[in-house]
Amino acid sequence: SVLYAHIIVDKAQLAHNIRHALQLEAQVSLQQIIQNTPLQHGLAEPIAYLQLASDAFSTVINEEQRDCIRWQAVGKDGEIVEKSAELPRVIFVR
Repeated sequence: SVLYAHIIVDKAQLAHNIRHALQLEAQVSLQQIIQNTPLQHGLAEPIAYLQLASDAFSTVINEEQRDCIRWQAVGKDGEIVEKSAELPRVIFVR
């Protein structure tokens, strides 16, 4: 089933994306990182970024502000569909 399709997210690449963004700025939001390096694997990638946020990087979670993360997916009919998820603002800091 497509629902259970095996998706491998390269966490090393995501960590590289975070480190690169933090070389340019003292702090950067998850939304900014995703705008600079668009999602390739749908919702699995923001989840992996959140795992990295808690495991490998200094982060601040701002529950007061929300960010909308967007990506494209292929629908049942083969058409490209815009997907989105709203989450608290995640800020990676040096």
